[in-house]
Amino acid sequence: MEFVIKISQFLLSLSLLIVLHELGHFVPAKLFKTKVEKFYLFFDVKYSLFKKKIGETVYGIGWLPLGGYVKIAGMIDESMDKEQMAQPPQPWEFRSKPAWQRLIIMLGGVTVNFILAYIIYVFASFVYGDTDIKIDSLKGGYEIENPVLLEAGFKTGDRVLAINDLKIEKDSEIGQNIIGAEQITVERAGEEMVINLPENFLGQLSDEGSKNLFKYRYPFIVESVPDSSANKNVDIKAGDVILGLDGKKLEYFDLFEETLAYLKGQTVPAEILRGDETITRELTINSEGKLNIFRQINGARFVELGYYEITKREYGFGESFAAGGTKFVSTISNYFSQLKAIFNPKTGAYKGLGGFKAIYDIFPDFWSWEAFWRLTAFLSIMLAILNLLPIPALDGGHVMFLLYEMISGRKPSEKFLERAQMVGFFILIALVLFANGNDIFKAVTK
Repeated sequence: MEFVIKISQFLLSLSLLIVLHELGHFVPAKLFKTKVEKFYLFFDVKYSLFKKKIGETVYGIGWLPLGGYVKIAGMIDESMDKEQMAQPPQPWEFRSKPAWQRLIIMLGGVTVNFILAYIIYVFASFVYGDTDIKIDSLKGGYEIENPVLLEAGFKTGDRVLAINDLKIEKDSEIGQNIIGAEQITVERAGEEMVINLPENFLGQLSDEGSKNLFKYRYPFIVESVPDSSANKNVDIKAGDVILGLDGKKLEYFDLFEETLAYLKGQTVPAEILRGDETITRELTINSEGKLNIFRQINGARFVELGYYEITKREYGFGESFAAGGTKFVSTISNYFSQLKAIFNPKTGAYKGLGGFKAIYDIFPDFWSWEAFWRLTAFLSIMLAILNLLPIPALDGGHVMFLLYEMISGRKPSEKFLERAQMVGFFILIALVLFANGNDIFKAVTK
């Protein structure tokens, strides 16, 4: 069921973005009286799942979910229709239109993607507001177990104060700014210290593979006791908080492992919080150093116990435009930082480049419209920026040649454009294979 939910969100988001992107090309093409022969969601290699001709355009759904396309008459694109290009130019063809019209047609897709992302951020701000955790409210700082962070010098209990020169006030700001970080300022035992990150920090994170970086520190709240546990008949209930063992205070779950290993095979008194009352019960640690008690993750209870403070910011309709704009600009800036890191071999960030599985993985395994729309906005920006890369076969490649034509007054020959399109196509195939190959490599080496 979880797979169905994730794949449904993935395909719905991808389909929405592709259709709207291609519509961004389709609408100005029709406005400038340019013939559009095909409008496809996904690629129709050899055959289509569905197709219907309306007017001069065939609308369809292909079977290969690697994107979509509009086939515009008289345009050198991925179809490489040399027969059509060998005929004399016709008034309704792309190549017959003024350069400024062709530029608008080519920029239509990414323009729609940017506008869509901004609109989503505006309405998400208005409908959902912003929910976050204040850094200074984190009781006990973060739990650090990621080997890369440990090697860099982080320790459990650290509280992040700044990344580079940016002061961090909310938990979400860490993930937004970790890309490109050179140093992180933390508070440790009441003192500030600066941790300098290695240049290949992102590459190390990709090699390690774990997504867990800065984790919240939780108490041990009882979920249930299995029948196989030696503590099955002890008076402990769901919701009880185990505060300590054998006289030792254990405020956080990460403190239990060492203590349990020391007490294995023993039955010891445990301090337990039940509601507002503190009680004592005798608990048995088995020979493997386990209580064999399942714990629960209960955000509301963590807040109630004072482990962190959740802030909720709501926006009026007018305010949401500014709030959405801030998120829009921040997401673009952060994504450019990611691209900069990826194209710098020294950072090793290219190892983290992912394909379709990586995109699929960012969707939650439960249905959340809030998460769906925020992720769709991010993917819309990602699609727009990637399409603007000056690679022939992408929108950015076409734009690059059109700008050259408008500045120089000379139009590149169709033969040159055909060859450039072929080169760009092979570059794209190589990038797709590399990204999806990374996904496969990570999957088989987990």
